Amino acid sequence: MTNAAPGFDKHPNYAVTIEPRSERVQVQAGTTLLADTTRAVLVTETRHHPVWYLPLSDINPDVIATTETSTYCPFKGHASYWTITTADGPLADAMWSYRAPYDECTPLKDYVAFYTDRVDLRIDGVRVGETGPGWTE
Repeated sequence: MTNAAPGFDKHPNYAVTIEPRSERVQVQAGTTLLADTTRAVLVTETRHHPVWYLPLSDINPDVIATTETSTYCPFKGHASYWTITTADGPLADAMWSYRAPYDECTPLKDYVAFYTDRVDLRIDGVRVGETGPGWTE
């Protein structure tokens, strides 16, 4: 691998699983529809809540704007963020993506995820809890 994730060397028992799914995933902020897709992937990661990632091409481009915010994960890479504009005001850094993920997480390229405590994310019409991504412990 030419762009291997350094985290796996240090933590060989750590896992990031990326599973293509066919459920209908819809994301809404207030009355603003952000996304509607059947091409999402579900990411399960050691000691983290599961996270749904949606194709960036299925996100409403009229309501998002990139920000300068960046974070780093030694397993997935550098994350970029977007602010979502809604009728109730902006949701700063509510959506993120790994634009150039490490080799082990290449399927995440061109996919985005949302903080579910800031948006309404539904899987086949059922709302996902507000715990959002993050550590389970």
